[in-house]
Amino acid sequence: METPICRRALLVVVMACSFGAEAGAMDLIEAAEAGDLPALRRRLDAGAPLEARDARGRTALLAATHADRIEAARLLIARGADVNAKDSLQDSPFLYAGAEGRLEILRLTLAAGADLKSTNRYGGTALIPAAHHGHVETVRELLKTPIDIDHVNRLGWTALLEAILLGDGGAAHTEIVRLLVAHGADVNRADAQGVRPLAHARRRGQAVIAGLLQRAGARE
Repeated sequence: METPICRRALLVVVMACSFGAEAGAMDLIEAAEAGDLPALRRRLDAGAPLEARDARGRTALLAATHADRIEAARLLIARGADVNAKDSLQDSPFLYAGAEGRLEILRLTLAAGADLKSTNRYGGTALIPAAHHGHVETVRELLKTPIDIDHVNRLGWTALLEAILLGDGGAAHTEIVRLLVAHGADVNRADAQGVRPLAHARRRGQAVIAGLLQRAGARE
């Protein structure tokens, strides 16, 4: 027969186990963010949950991606971490790696089944912020996939439009425009106000980009 003392003892055991699991999960996330591979392996081997979240909704893999801890990310992905798990800001390891130019981690997420159709809080695919931030090699890598090159985000912008509107017209953004055009981006797809890429490039004094667009058949 279960007594009050037995019930209290059982509750203490359950609470202790729960606290231990939570502490282990947080230790896992901290080890991932620090790139501490020995600690990360110990936590994984002890059964720390891969998809546990911190206060920001980040998994260990997303924390490793934030800090560009490539080997930690590699280990977590090899153990089965979800490359598409989003945090409270709607960033996933794949989306964040694309947006911030974490090229090696991006490659790992692509090999592990990244969802090319997933979108960030602005409704953009990984390609759009990569183009915006001037991450040439990241854009080049994403264009090797069947990602939608003409996807439109909630601002009404494609990757091509973001490279022009939010870029500086320098070498990196010019190369990104060249890559997008070479891969078939729609050079005449207008923004939500009906303004086409060529018109934006000319207004912003991006002469080289405007020339690229014109040669590809862009109209103002």
